[in-house]
Amino acid sequence: MSLALVTGATSGIGLAFARTLAARGDDVVLVARDESRLDALATELRATGRTVHVVPADLSTRDGVARVADAVREHRIDLLVNNAGSSIGKFFGDTDVAAEDAQLDLMVKAPMDLMAAALDVMRPRRSGQILNVASVAAFTPRGTYSAHKAWIVNLSQWMNIQFAAEGVVTTALCPGFVRTEFHQRMGVDPSDVPRWMWTSTDQQVRGALRDLDNGKPISVPTARYKVLATIARYAPAGLVATVAKRGRKVAE
Repeated sequence: MSLALVTGATSGIGLAFARTLAARGDDVVLVARDESRLDALATELRATGRTVHVVPADLSTRDGVARVADAVREHRIDLLVNNAGSSIGKFFGDTDVAAEDAQLDLMVKAPMDLMAAALDVMRPRRSGQILNVASVAAFTPRGTYSAHKAWIVNLSQWMNIQFAAEGVVTTALCPGFVRTEFHQRMGVDPSDVPRWMWTSTDQQVRGALRDLDNGKPISVPTARYKVLATIARYAPAGLVATVAKRGRKVAE
């Protein structure tokens, strides 16, 4: 029986991961800021017979990250899902630098610290999995959000190269537009996004877990986003940035 820790577990892709992992038989450690939503989800998953631990934490703070890193080591987790994240909804230069600092802590430092804690547990026993939720935005030059996700993708690739031989597999999930609370929380109306560009959380989770089990360093679920990601990675950066900017002010 495996034990998985999921950050940002009470909504969106994180919620889908928590439910899917519990349904397949994993016990779970749930991490999020909202204690009431955490408790409700824990009650739901315990009703399925799973053991559920709850860790309320704000991963944009040092104390929050330290609390979750301690949980990773204490529970000796088998799977880490770094999912917690958000977006400011504006491009760098039009944002408050304090907000950018908080985003950097949440999107870059927190997953790095949790990966370090996971390696402390996984490397000695020569087994474990790490799944980092990035974005297809990682392949486009689109301000700090894309830069954060590109950082996650790059480090995940290196982690997989460096530690797969020791039994620790790392995959970066790169979703496109997903129907979650993401855009509403940052005050963006996504109604002009074409229907064909939307995917479901279940599609993302199924694809990510399949690619993780197959040892792939990058997971881009759905054929249409595989094509778009390939174009974005190899087309001229200026062209990609222009097209992306015309299409949306933000991309998940």
